[in-house]
Amino acid sequence: MTLFAIVYSLHVLSALVWVGGMFFAWMVLRPAAMKALEGPARLKLWVEVFSVFFRWVWVAVVVLPISGVGMIHLQYAGFESAPRYVQVMMGLYVVMTALFIRIQALMLPELRTAVAAQDWPAGAGILGRIRRLVGINLLVGLLLVAIAAARPMF
Repeated sequence: MTLFAIVYSLHVLSALVWVGGMFFAWMVLRPAAMKALEGPARLKLWVEVFSVFFRWVWVAVVVLPISGVGMIHLQYAGFESAPRYVQVMMGLYVVMTALFIRIQALMLPELRTAVAAQDWPAGAGILGRIRRLVGINLLVGLLLVAIAAARPMF
């Protein structure tokens, strides 16, 4: 196995964890939780889900740029000679990371506070805002994956 294959595999697996996790949360867990759980239990579930999932997202946030830059240097002479789709992917990564940090640093603490205080209406409102940003981030992530899949083969 070549160094490029190892770096590429880490890159793809990191993207899979992040985008796949958002897809699962949005398309599977959220609808199931809506049907099976009452509001307070659903809010408590999401606090726990985010706590565990966001640890994995942080791994992806670190591995993706390291592996991406590694692939650029292994495949091209540097950023200037990298194809345009690589530059677009880098920009979309920045957007996704900014949205994630907004959720993690600003909104999740608000949700935890509302749940701890048993302020269920406030918690539901915060969860709704988080859901919208996760939905936007999922769309950006799916676009990024589509660009990667449609890229010219190396």
